[in-house]
Amino acid sequence: MPEKKPVKKVEKKPEKDTAKEKKLPLHGSRIEDYALIGDCETAALVSRNGSIDWLCWPSFSSGACFTALLGTADHGFWKIAPEGKVRECRRQYAGQTLILESTFVTAGGEVRITDFMPPRSKCSSIVRIVEGIRGRVKMRMDLAIRFDYGRTIPWVTSIEGGVRAIAGPDMVVLRCGTRIKGEGMTTVSEFTVKPGHSESFILTYASSQDNQGHDSPMPEIFKAKDALADTTLFWQEWRGRNTYRGPYEEDVARSLMMLKAMTYRPSGGIVAAVTAGLPEKIGGARNWDYRYCWPRDTAFTLMTLLRAGYQEEAAAWRRWLLRTVAGAPDQMQTIYGINGERQLVEWEADWLPGYEGSRPVRIGNAAANQFQLDVFGEVASALEQMPLAEDGIRVSSTALQANIIDHLCRVWVEPDEGIWETRGGRKHFVHSKVMAWVALDRAIKNYERYDGGGDIKRWRKNRDMLHKQILEKGFNKKLNSFTQSYGSKELDASCLRIGLVGFLPMDDPRIVGTIEAIEKHLMRDGFVLRYNTHTSKDGLPPGEGVFLACSFWMVTCLWLIGRKEDATRLFEKLLALRNDVGLLSEEYDVPGKRMVGNFPQALSHLTMVYAALTIAGVWKPGPNTEDR
Repeated sequence: MPEKKPVKKVEKKPEKDTAKEKKLPLHGSRIEDYALIGDCETAALVSRNGSIDWLCWPSFSSGACFTALLGTADHGFWKIAPEGKVRECRRQYAGQTLILESTFVTAGGEVRITDFMPPRSKCSSIVRIVEGIRGRVKMRMDLAIRFDYGRTIPWVTSIEGGVRAIAGPDMVVLRCGTRIKGEGMTTVSEFTVKPGHSESFILTYASSQDNQGHDSPMPEIFKAKDALADTTLFWQEWRGRNTYRGPYEEDVARSLMMLKAMTYRPSGGIVAAVTAGLPEKIGGARNWDYRYCWPRDTAFTLMTLLRAGYQEEAAAWRRWLLRTVAGAPDQMQTIYGINGERQLVEWEADWLPGYEGSRPVRIGNAAANQFQLDVFGEVASALEQMPLAEDGIRVSSTALQANIIDHLCRVWVEPDEGIWETRGGRKHFVHSKVMAWVALDRAIKNYERYDGGGDIKRWRKNRDMLHKQILEKGFNKKLNSFTQSYGSKELDASCLRIGLVGFLPMDDPRIVGTIEAIEKHLMRDGFVLRYNTHTSKDGLPPGEGVFLACSFWMVTCLWLIGRKEDATRLFEKLLALRNDVGLLSEEYDVPGKRMVGNFPQALSHLTMVYAALTIAGVWKPGPNTEDR
């Protein structure tokens, strides 16, 4: 037999980081340079340079197919822009809609790109219409589809009038009237527009297979102009239902439209933001996934929607809440998925370099597993408004509330992670205790008004015990302020809500003292920090921007204690932080003069509307009620 040759052992080389190998630059623009388009099931972010850098398809919490916001061009984007240098870019939402118009001025002329997502039927689409305004402008389209947050390159094939990209269950189809070609794993088109000439590009998502495992048919073809007319009508009709009339009317309307765009229509749930991984400090580690629903936003949302005349959306949000928190009260979570899902496993997308190098990029949110007392108060405040809904909801909510409050009577003595979802260990946070008091107080009032079930004597006893304990352990006489936690000397902007929820009257010296202490110690360049991350141990590296929702709470508080000029000045200073199309992020980096945190942020827009309604006299705290 022939002698066997020794087998040479080949050491497997580690996979190379594509971005480092090619040394591609980071792709994302400044956060304030993005505008939002959406179809009330998902949303895309469009930058001032014409690039769509973030889109999760088919829903808000699906994997992103454009993730260049958090990485490089290799992680997926769709750009349509002039080939030459752009001298000027002007943007606006067309009329009272969520249809984005971007006008680019070049040496050769002027062109307008209209971007929107039509109301969804069977499939979800993005439509981009390029129109010549003046002169002749050479244009270029670059499309790089990367499923699974930029990780998966699809198989792309040519079809009549476009291309089709498939990877596993996902399929995206591009249809256009221009000539397209492949260029380095990217689909490219070069064309010229002039006055009276337009080109349309339609990108549609669909499942790659049907329920029987066969290949799905191609998405239906539609005309861009027809879709534009349908989308215009949809948003104009929605805007026409707004009943708010008063100061800052257009500002309120725009923020309400953002909330509508962040509403998942099939369930009624409202996501906190449409993004994941945008940092609270550039280069920092506070990078979270906000594409989920927080019950703590419920009371704010209901009050805002009801005051503006959006009864249908308020009812849908109430139904989402009832379905979601139903079950054992000891299993109630702080965060849920858009359909009420409870498993939101947090993991890190380690192939993404992060927004301007801010790592890790987290997908999912481990705070869903935290114990947070304040959620009981938020849910109780929302359930108290259930009588405004149909009888079926009211009856079920009364029974649910009784179960929740009985459980709360057993657990309010425990420490928790608090409203800010800290990762430095549980404490007896003052805001959490106040919201536990709110839960008891609202349940008692609901019982008295509607003869609900429950151990009312036990509830009253626990409410009074908790109120006494908070005053004894949560207020620091030397600081003349409520503090972050029992026995602490740290201040926390969440304590601005203590008067707003009716724990004490707004003119109580302890409430006024808390407002003044936060104003003195937690304000930076005229805006409010959540707390001092350098002195308060929260389990994370220190440093973050000023928190816009807390700043709007300060506006509301200043107005209600009679400092109306100061409140108005701060409110308008906050409005000036919005970008050119009226959007707000979670936080603002004052030294860097830029937005930070996830974007756009529902809570920032909610508290802005909340403050405007206060200034207009539409809302003010009654006896023990923030949310009526």
